[in-house]
Amino acid sequence: MAKDKKVEQITDMEVDFAQWFTDVCKKAELIDYSSIKGVFIYRPYGYAIWENIQAIMDKEFKKQGVQNVYMPLLIPESLLQKEKDHVEGFAPECAWVTTGGSEPLEERYAIRPTSETLFCEHFANVLQSHRDLPMKYNQWCSVLRWEKTSRPFLRHREFLWQEGHTIHATAEEAKEFTETMLGVYADFCEDVLAMPVTRGQKTDKEKFKGAEATYTIECMMHDRKALQAGTSHYFGDGFARQFEILFADRDNKLKNPHQTSWGVSTRLIGGIIMTHGDNNGLVLPPKIAPVQAVIIPIAAHKEGVLDAAAELKARLEKAGVRVKLDDSDNSMGWKCAEYEMKGVPLRVECGPRDLENGECVLVRRNDREKITVKLENLESAVAEQLQAVHDGLFARAKKNLEDHIYPAYSLEEARELQEKNGGFVKTMWCGELDCELAMKEQAGMSSRCIPFAQEKLSDVCPICGKPAKHMIYWGVAY
Repeated sequence: MAKDKKVEQITDMEVDFAQWFTDVCKKAELIDYSSIKGVFIYRPYGYAIWENIQAIMDKEFKKQGVQNVYMPLLIPESLLQKEKDHVEGFAPECAWVTTGGSEPLEERYAIRPTSETLFCEHFANVLQSHRDLPMKYNQWCSVLRWEKTSRPFLRHREFLWQEGHTIHATAEEAKEFTETMLGVYADFCEDVLAMPVTRGQKTDKEKFKGAEATYTIECMMHDRKALQAGTSHYFGDGFARQFEILFADRDNKLKNPHQTSWGVSTRLIGGIIMTHGDNNGLVLPPKIAPVQAVIIPIAAHKEGVLDAAAELKARLEKAGVRVKLDDSDNSMGWKCAEYEMKGVPLRVECGPRDLENGECVLVRRNDREKITVKLENLESAVAEQLQAVHDGLFARAKKNLEDHIYPAYSLEEARELQEKNGGFVKTMWCGELDCELAMKEQAGMSSRCIPFAQEKLSDVCPICGKPAKHMIYWGVAY
């Protein structure tokens, strides 16, 4: 059958998860390779997913009073050098422009790896008074980091993202907003992408260069590796002092504002693939699927079938469903395999017998459950089944997360658990860098986060035996 042939084009994830992931990216027509290593082409279907993510997330940002701006692509080297910690973090990944036209430039320009310095320069120019605060800005753009290795969606040299930057009058207000935006990301992942998250704080080793604190949402992929899905940073007033950002406070004294920064990227699409996909291809959460339902007429050559299918399409479009009618002459098997590969959440099948009975059949992508519904109930039934797809995806991913978090009481036990099961290993921790490095060197795991939801597993750090300060999650990450 055509369906079998289509499925055979994907490597089973149990055989080679990395190859399965690449196969899905290619076969579902999400991405293609360009002539530059590490620089990918987002194909229309893949870019449409990002557009839907962007549209929903942008509304949530605006609810928090955030405004969109756009900063320059190029950063003068002298500006980048103003924040030493920041430059030391990104300098190895910077790409530099040294020639303009045919003339050498007086100064090198970095193609933005991120835009903290540009935002700081702008804030210093436009901020005057406490009345101007807070300033809450965001930009949707691409950035360039000269990565040594690359993988579709997970690690590009050029990738798409949003980066938010805000300044506030007080540290308390900035800290509160940092955590608010982490909550926006977490809710988005769970309510829109059906990806359960663990919320927490990064260690000093893993926090963003120049930040006082970095907060993260960590997701678990189907292969039980971690994916950092989004981060929110509290900068304190360090950048403001370095860039001489000042405002006249209510007491008429000049003060430095406190800053935040937060971002997610097209890495989220990689997370969707690895959280929900299966051996037949992509499985998309309905809220960001470019096509939420596909109508496949059966025995389309028979009188009235195509007209009825077109009527169903018009009704669903009117109800706000992103719907496609496939009236091509491809076989039923080919069509089913094609839309399974592309992860379309719901299939609507209608043939002469269905129409004669005033019915159609809905097939969910996530579990292939078939439901016969009356045509007069089509709109409500489709809405219910799309929600059922989301709920089913979330429940499956949450079980994968909860079933693969393991407590450990020694470094050796942590290593054995990771080698045997993957997933997250949770231990107590003294907070010392030496123990964090020892876990990486001896057990192959990096710190994922100090979760907000703390547990007391014991009183001591299992690595050094000193008194413990936190419970921490360790894991192998993308």
